[in-house]
Amino acid sequence: MSRYVINKKALEENIDIIKKKAGVPLIGVVKGNGYGFGIKELSRILLDNSIETFAVTETDDLDELRTVVNNRDILVMRSTCIESEAKKIAELHAIATIGSLKSAEVMDKVSKELGVTTRCNLKIDTGMGRYGFMPSEIEDAIKCYDFENLEFIGAYTHFSSAFTNTELTKVQLQLFKDAMEQIKKAGKETGTLHCANSPALLNVEDVCLDSVRIGSAFTGRVITKNKTELNRIGSLEADVIEIKTVPSGYSIGYNGEYTTKRETKIAIIPIGHYDGFGLTKEKENADFRSVLSQLKKYLKKQHLQVKINDKMYDVLGEIGLSHTAVDITGSDVNIGDTASVDISPLMVNPRIPRIYKY
Repeated sequence: MSRYVINKKALEENIDIIKKKAGVPLIGVVKGNGYGFGIKELSRILLDNSIETFAVTETDDLDELRTVVNNRDILVMRSTCIESEAKKIAELHAIATIGSLKSAEVMDKVSKELGVTTRCNLKIDTGMGRYGFMPSEIEDAIKCYDFENLEFIGAYTHFSSAFTNTELTKVQLQLFKDAMEQIKKAGKETGTLHCANSPALLNVEDVCLDSVRIGSAFTGRVITKNKTELNRIGSLEADVIEIKTVPSGYSIGYNGEYTTKRETKIAIIPIGHYDGFGLTKEKENADFRSVLSQLKKYLKKQHLQVKINDKMYDVLGEIGLSHTAVDITGSDVNIGDTASVDISPLMVNPRIPRIYKY
């Protein structure tokens, strides 16, 4: 059976590195099933490492996350005008994102119906083009503070190009700061301000403000300008379940796209597209040079590889839904040996078990 294995000690080291780098409280972003690490599992570890605030994008994640983090703050990073979503946010005492007058109206309406005051973060769109008030709409943003059943405790924006464009990120930050000044001049409290995500923290100086939203950096899989101390965590593993030898000129896999050039010893590994292997090329690496290296490999159509007993072996033919053939000619690989592949946790099927090991 395949499993996605996560080194817990390496994860805790990453958390510590990020804390020291940020110097301000972290918001643990656990969207996308905890960036593929498992929303419950990752959230528990973040709690154990003194992270007290969490964030998701899907309201459907709130029920599951609330069972783990109890009464800690959960920010829903989605400005929604859908009443059912707003109701769930209010019912589960999460923090709503307000990025339009309409979303404020909807959240205030459902909050009144439930007899609660919903805490909110104002969202400013400084160039991402999704949720949020544009800088030209600050007068509308200020109106949101007057809704009876909404309490604004913070505000934020989202950087669009912190991976690659430092100057644009700084422009976005200044646009956000200017918007906050206008809100303060209107006599409103802006609360906790947070703009930086993982790429911004690792690529741009002086962007942290009151808090930092961290997700991908926990996994060590985030594009940065320079190599970081972060551990790249996570590997898809399965045991070798069959070994066979085929003659020269033998077709391997669907469509017979690969034909052996010599007598070939093959290991069969029970992982494939269903598990997430071979669906896409990696793009989250330690630095830009690694990204360029991956592109060159793609252009050269370099073989995908699998690691067995600390040695790399080429994949033969097309990867199947649940099986992969590997060339182990001349090796001492045996049935039961562990095979592993380095793929993003976001590509791994959520139904595959996440195994945490020290």
